[in-house]
Amino acid sequence: MSRSTDKARVLVVDDAPDTLEVLRRNLTAEGYRVFSASDVASAIRILETAPVDLVITDLKMPKVGGMDLIRHVRENLKDTEIMVITGYPSIESAVEAVKTGAEDYLAKPFTDEELSAAVRRALEKLKVRRDAAAASRPKHPLFQGMIGQSLGMQKVFDAVAKAAGTRANVLITGESGTGKELVARAVHYSSDRAVFPCIPVNCGGIPEGLLESELFGHVKGSFTGATDTRPGFFQTADGGTIFLDEVSETSLAMQVKLLRVLEDRMVFMIGSRRSQKVDVRILAASNKNLLALVKNGGFREDLYYRLNVIAIEIPPLRARRDDILPLVHHFAEKFAPELGVSKLRVSEEALQVLREYSWPGNVRELENTVQRMLVMGGEGVIGIPDLPPAMRFSVSRGFALDRTLAEMEAEHIRDVLAGVDNNKTRAAQILGIDRKTLREKLKRMHGGEQG
Repeated sequence: MSRSTDKARVLVVDDAPDTLEVLRRNLTAEGYRVFSASDVASAIRILETAPVDLVITDLKMPKVGGMDLIRHVRENLKDTEIMVITGYPSIESAVEAVKTGAEDYLAKPFTDEELSAAVRRALEKLKVRRDAAAASRPKHPLFQGMIGQSLGMQKVFDAVAKAAGTRANVLITGESGTGKELVARAVHYSSDRAVFPCIPVNCGGIPEGLLESELFGHVKGSFTGATDTRPGFFQTADGGTIFLDEVSETSLAMQVKLLRVLEDRMVFMIGSRRSQKVDVRILAASNKNLLALVKNGGFREDLYYRLNVIAIEIPPLRARRDDILPLVHHFAEKFAPELGVSKLRVSEEALQVLREYSWPGNVRELENTVQRMLVMGGEGVIGIPDLPPAMRFSVSRGFALDRTLAEMEAEHIRDVLAGVDNNKTRAAQILGIDRKTLREKLKRMHGGEQG
């Protein structure tokens, strides 16, 4: 209901295991996708990683109560409904919860029919609100080279349009493979700077010792190997835009120099005593939580707030499933001519698998998958056996509860690696670990498999 082709996603939160199981079982039987949490902290972790349409929460829970969860949802998630469940002695609390932001409350004990009706009412209110928002928003199924009819991408397009009308710095966040550079280019080419260069810089791909020279340039003889004077990316982008991709990978020393440029719009070439004025708009991107890095001392707080004047967050592909099939068709049209294939034909079963897959590598993984299907399928119809192994296995394995944590972790690592064509650097970024840790885990996995 909540998305044109997806089941509604419901998160139930209760510290009583029996109540939690009853809610989970009944809602699953109704056809909803159900997440469950026994405390508010676990619920917030789920909300940070998965799109949820409706939160059903108990009010009386140890440590942090349901009222705090309601406030968290209302202050952080505009597109999620809330319903509370409570005992008869707590009706006054339930009324307070409604005033705080919950849509409705359900008093214990309640019947299966009462639960079903209350959930339908809450989701219907959500649908009405979403339909009204969609009606007032111009549709951009294709916007500056980006495809997205989902609500999440429509919000991105709106943010890009607003950012393009200003000269403020923009911070673009999102997982690897979501298209942060595409968004940066969309901001640039929608702005009045479009006639000037847009220079992308992969801060994580340039050695620390060379990054300053690449960004700001150097004069002849300023260091060994500097045989001539060469301007940097900032000078090249003068009048236009510079896109600092993976800005979180810069050192604290480099961050000080970037901060100076943001404040003064002046750059010093290495070896020069004179500064140069540059008129450059700065867009930055990261697949890491920069605010968390600030708190841990890994990123300068003043630079973070300088960059984060306008924030654009790109949703992962698993949170925008309405866009998967349009993207499949787009990539098929892009690659079919160069591969000598007239068109891509995919069975309904295979299309369903594509929609249900978690896409750890996001749009980049989907693009690679479409290329593979065109190569492997030729002029035939692509079926489930023609899909990459990680997708085929995910159909049959399911989420059995008799597997160990180590087995689940190993499976997830294998799926992520398959999704990024075995690129261990990208896989480590998605998994939130460094390459050394990933190598150690793979060594243990392979050792266990051989044993």
